[in-house]
Amino acid sequence: MANEINRQQAAIEQKINELAEQSRVLEAYMNDILNREATVTRLIGEARLASTAIQNLVDESDTEALTPVGIGVYIKTVVPPVKKLLINLGAGVTIEKTREDSMNYVEARIKEFELALTQLLGQKQQIATRMEQIQGQINQFLQQPARMNAPSQPNPSRQPFDSNNKSTSGQPPPRAA
Repeated sequence: MANEINRQQAAIEQKINELAEQSRVLEAYMNDILNREATVTRLIGEARLASTAIQNLVDESDTEALTPVGIGVYIKTVVPPVKKLLINLGAGVTIEKTREDSMNYVEARIKEFELALTQLLGQKQQIATRMEQIQGQINQFLQQPARMNAPSQPNPSRQPFDSNNKSTSGQPPPRAA
């Protein structure tokens, strides 16, 4: 009997360790999702600023503007009337587009970023749900040894338990103190 209890406890400990490892993996994945979410949120903000800037460009006369050079330092510049903008497509490729085409490009990028953010939020919710499930399973396993190790009181009417933790008499099992 004691040997059987030891085997059950070892199996429970192994399952708890497996669940804890799953939880650690999910936690690392959650941190990655949170970092991606912050990046996409920042890109959305940047794209919206670009959209606003393009909309406010005046194409009839020179405009005075501040041009960032880094770490909060700006240079006052004069921007000539803007007919075309340069768009960096990545991999060293830059193309010239009209204001309207540039605006459409930026708006399309905003929609892509918002879609990516929605997907990340969905993944984050799925991970959080799975982590809660794992925590619930771990808690169940941690409570099982307490029931098995609880001192049994002499009670001739006590019935054996089935796999659903209910006695065969239909009564709930006694709770461990």
